[in-house]
This record gives sequence, structure tokens and C-alpha cells, in this order.
Amino acid sequence: MQDHEKQSATGVPPESGNDAINNAAAESAAGASSVTDPVAALEAQLAIADAKARDLQDAFLRAKAEGDNIRRRAQEDIGKAHKFAIEGFAEAMVPVKDSLEMAMKVETPSVDSYKEGVEATLRQLTSAFEKNRLMEINPQPGDKLDPMKHQAISMVPAAQEANTIVTVLQKGYMISDRLLRPALVTVAG
Repeated sequence: MQDHEKQSATGVPPESGNDAINNAAAESAAGASSVTDPVAALEAQLAIADAKARDLQDAFLRAKAEGDNIRRRAQEDIGKAHKFAIEGFAEAMVPVKDSLEMAMKVETPSVDSYKEGVEATLRQLTSAFEKNRLMEINPQPGDKLDPMKHQAISMVPAAQEANTIVTVLQKGYMISDRLLRPALVTVAG
């Protein structure tokens, strides 16, 4: 009944929720005359709506600016990731280069000392590969040909099951789960 009286007094149907609170605030701000003056009530509602619109526009602009900043930072991070993607691998390769340079400085090398130096350098290189998830693909003779990891160069007659590896001509390599280079093999035909 009270809502009906309010409607007939202002000519505006009753509101609910936030609108009712805002209307009450507008009415108290405009004074008692706004209850009987529909124009004043509408002006008060318009002022409240304008304030809300300004607040929402401000919030929108802040959210848009934040989104633009996030996008810009993400692009910068991607750029840095591309630029420094091989940093870890490069750090692991520097000692290998140092070892090779030291081997070149030896004034009276013997075959044995060269062999020891090359073996030590190979261990460093293998360690660098492992640290950076670079794994060898080294199939054994008799293994089944895996076209995802092996590249058959030729088929040779052999006394083993068809499509099995006879010899490995060159090892393959993977970085994590991605094939870098397939192992080159000959297969039984």
C-alpha cells in the first residue's frame, strides 16, 4: 500500500534495490518538496544517474588502461624470452669452448693428451646437453624403425625382421619432446 501511495504521489513507479536507495538519497537531498514535485524528483534521479555514469566510465577507463599495461608487459616479456632463450645453453657451452682453446695452446701435444682432452671436452658437452634437455636418439641394431625419431636412408638385405634398424649412420637429437634431428639409419628390407 505504501508503494502505491508513493507511486501516486510522484507519478513514478517504485524502484527496488540500489535504485530505491539512490531515490531515497535524492529525495532527502532535494528536500521534502521533491516528493510532491515530479520534475525535481526526476532531476535528482538524473543527477544520480550522471554520477553513476561518470563512475562507471572512470572504472572502465582504468580497467582498459590496466589491460593495455598487462598486454604491453606481456609483449615485453615475450621479447625478452626470445632474446635470452638460449642463455642457459650458451652458459653451458662456454666451458666447452674454453677446453678446446686450452687444447689448442698446448705446445708439445701428444696423441694421448689430445685424446684425454677430447674425452674431457666430450663429457662437458654431454653434460651441457643434458642440463638443457638435449637428448640423443641412438637406436640399437634390431630396434623397430620409429618414423617419428628415425630417418631410413636405405633398405638393405638382412637376416632380421623387416623394418628394423640394421645400422645407425648418425645419431639423432631431441629437445625435451621435440625432434631436433632424426637418427639416420639403414633398415632391413
